[in-house]
Amino acid sequence: MLVLHAAFHQDRLHLWGESSPEAALAAAPPASPSAYPYRTAISVLRDGLALAGLSLPTSEPTAGESTIWLPTQGDAPLPSSPLVAEPPPSRKSPTLAPWKIPTLALTPADALPLLTAVRARPALAPGVGVSDALRYWSEALQFAGTLVDRQQMLPDLVESQQDVYRACWTPLFLGEDRARLERLARAMPPVARALHTEDHAPPDTAPRDVLRAFLAGMVDHLVRQAAVPPDKTRPAHAHGQWLRALRQPDGRLKGDPAEWRQLAKQIRDWQRPLLRLVNAPYRLCFRLEEPALDEEDPDPLFIPDAEAKWQVHYLLQARDDPSLLVSAAGVWQPAPDTAAGLKTLGPQAREGLLASLGQAAALCPAIEASLRQPAPVGCRLDTAAAFRFLGEDAPVLEQNGFGVFLPARWAGRRQARLTAHAQAKTRFTSKAGMTLDRVLDVRWDIVLGETGLTPEELLALTQLKAPLIRVRGQWVQLSAAEIQAALALQQKSGVALTGRELLRLALGVETVAGLDVSTVHADGPLGELLNGLAQGDQITPLPPPPGLTATLRPYQTRGYAWLDFLTRWGLGACLADDMGLGKTVQTLAWLQRLREAGESRPALLICPTSVVGNWRKEAARFTPQLPVRVHHGAGRDKGETFVRQAQQQAMVLSSYGLLHRDLPALQTVEWSAVILDEAQNIKNAETKQAKAARALRAERRIALTGTPVENNIGDLWSIQEFLNPGFLGHAARFKREFFMPIQVQRDENAMNRLQRLTGPFILRRLKTDRAIIQDLPDKREMKVYCTLTQEQATLYAAVVQQAEAVLEGMEDSMGRRGLILSTLLRLKQVCNHPAQFLADHSPIPGRSGKLARLTDMLEEIQAVDERTLIFTQFAEMGHLLQKYLQEQWAREVLFLHGGLSKTQRDRRVDRFQNEAAGPPVFILSIKAGGTGLNLTRANHVFHFDRWW
Repeated sequence: MLVLHAAFHQDRLHLWGESSPEAALAAAPPASPSAYPYRTAISVLRDGLALAGLSLPTSEPTAGESTIWLPTQGDAPLPSSPLVAEPPPSRKSPTLAPWKIPTLALTPADALPLLTAVRARPALAPGVGVSDALRYWSEALQFAGTLVDRQQMLPDLVESQQDVYRACWTPLFLGEDRARLERLARAMPPVARALHTEDHAPPDTAPRDVLRAFLAGMVDHLVRQAAVPPDKTRPAHAHGQWLRALRQPDGRLKGDPAEWRQLAKQIRDWQRPLLRLVNAPYRLCFRLEEPALDEEDPDPLFIPDAEAKWQVHYLLQARDDPSLLVSAAGVWQPAPDTAAGLKTLGPQAREGLLASLGQAAALCPAIEASLRQPAPVGCRLDTAAAFRFLGEDAPVLEQNGFGVFLPARWAGRRQARLTAHAQAKTRFTSKAGMTLDRVLDVRWDIVLGETGLTPEELLALTQLKAPLIRVRGQWVQLSAAEIQAALALQQKSGVALTGRELLRLALGVETVAGLDVSTVHADGPLGELLNGLAQGDQITPLPPPPGLTATLRPYQTRGYAWLDFLTRWGLGACLADDMGLGKTVQTLAWLQRLREAGESRPALLICPTSVVGNWRKEAARFTPQLPVRVHHGAGRDKGETFVRQAQQQAMVLSSYGLLHRDLPALQTVEWSAVILDEAQNIKNAETKQAKAARALRAERRIALTGTPVENNIGDLWSIQEFLNPGFLGHAARFKREFFMPIQVQRDENAMNRLQRLTGPFILRRLKTDRAIIQDLPDKREMKVYCTLTQEQATLYAAVVQQAEAVLEGMEDSMGRRGLILSTLLRLKQVCNHPAQFLADHSPIPGRSGKLARLTDMLEEIQAVDERTLIFTQFAEMGHLLQKYLQEQWAREVLFLHGGLSKTQRDRRVDRFQNEAAGPPVFILSIKAGGTGLNLTRANHVFHFDRWW
């Protein structure tokens, strides 16, 4: 197991690795400091990055040896994780001690792809784990990206070495960015700054300073990366050369150092006023007050006089106590009630207020006009100026570090807006004949907040000099363009739209004439569809089909009805229930109903190879009337034989491995439905199997998954593109509107909009849901059938043949009985994993259908933060499971076996049972852990092999 770490030191991110003792470098000759016993060779680091599809493409990173200060007990360092090694058996308190490690010193350009790849991932690849320190620097990179995105940086000129000058971009921390910087600095893992050039004392650079240095390097690189390259002409004067160097990859300046020293001083003088305000113990704030209105206008639509007066007040706010606000009047003419506040702000509050107003005046004309007064305390705005302040000045002031206090309805961004209301009429009274591709007549109404507007009122709005009005006592901001668009839309007698276009409007996928659509009303079956989409699984339940031999629980009846409801309208559905809630039986019930309704075409179900057999057995158990055929293996049908055989089935089962390989054959059949089980297998939209899934011809599409989003919301786009092609737009649009705002900027509005768009097509119920848990028994037992890999099947047949050959010549009954028992034991080992049967320490991945299925189920369990026990009768299989699962997830997996002492045994039980963030998976051998243990914290139990 390789664990990747990173520490920032001397303007470089140093990457180093930690491995278990058997994989670590051989012991080095005695030296001071000593070589870290779990250190990893540079070649292993490179191999680990290559395994994850990463390389170091720009400059060649500097490989070298560094000193790192790590917690140490006695003479032994503490490994960072049990994945590497168990801590040494010592009772001494740990102290920091220096150790030597090989490192790769990464430039910002080298570090960028690595830090982007590790975001929110516990492992880069199987066997390549990500430490908290490396993940921390990925979070810091995200902060640097938001600074650049909002242009929070200054051009600078620094002396990088003696008489060597470099043009660079320096990050600027204003407002909320200062608070975020402090939070991120406090969260820095100690090992992220543990490198030091000294052997006799640990590093003492403050986390905040280390973080600022890292952010400075990344911001500088990101700006240069996005900048337009300069032309090859070298300016004659120093100032031009500096500006040109700001856009070059290196930024190093050539020429007379004295000339650069003089320019650097001029740049410092230019920066000084701004930096003085940034570092002051207070900041300037602006509070906007609405015009005072004597009485409420009886008409809900009130258009105010353009000369209505709005008031902006100036205040100073203490940075360390935001509740402390002192008005500008109190600063210019101190009073007893402001004396304490002024003392907190410091002796230069007046000078700071005036300097801050000077800075703000360059951003806001109204503030500039107020500075003509000797002691400005605020400014008055007419309606036009207030509109500009709200829409333009306030955001710019906030971005530049000033505080802005707006009235609640403006600050909350929930003020009323102009929206369109659609009323669609259909001539169909039932679903028969009505499809989403039918053209409908749509009448539009315009609504402002909750108030409908007449054409006359809209026309009056177009006459406003400034688009600010008051609706039922609330001020509302409008633009001339949207008023004109609303008027033009309302004047149309009717608009022809298809049901599919109307659905996209109702869910907010599209706008009409640039206006958001607030509500869509429709009569007849289309109205039922819109209401049903809003209800989720609370739609009218359906009776189970007569051919289903299972008894559905209430929530399963609702889920099966939900599948039927969406697919009847030609809409794709993603059933994302928690593991164990019966996605399989709900799907089979839906298929049975489809068949009984007269559908004669076959359905295609694609699943992992390991569960093909399970689907076949479950179909035979719950829907015995459905003819099912497995399309898998070397002898599978091809060409016309495949088409002929498929058309005689209700369901054809195949695997993801064959989806791309057999796509031409699969495309020759017009499927009644395509169902993807474990649909997270197509989460990467660019893979061959994801493209193949989208290329299949089918009237209905269903995705089954316990983890609709595994790594990021990009997974969701790929699944939705399979279910409802084009619904979320093309990939570039989705990245622009959702992925970047949500994944990078943590935009809650974008997240809410995405949930609104995708929610109607995803049904996810958890076992902990109040409506579900009452339907569940205290315990559910399931037999999960797994498909042997080809290697397992070959070994299985060989063991059987060998036993038969021996049994033919054996007459002793006791001997025959012993041989049969030993053969059964060997067959269990083959079914577990070839590596267990062969005992040859061969690779684990991809060789066991049972292990593949276990891994899929465990991933679903981990996605909902639940805990698991895994029992096996073989200690050697327990070790294989532990090794494999730890390498897959880079998380510790506990294993209790007979080789442990009582202390070790009790410690592992206590960690699983009581430790808040303890390992969620506990493997136990039957002999050591089958009885006498109290492990009530687990809510899932797997018997990997049957011991009875």
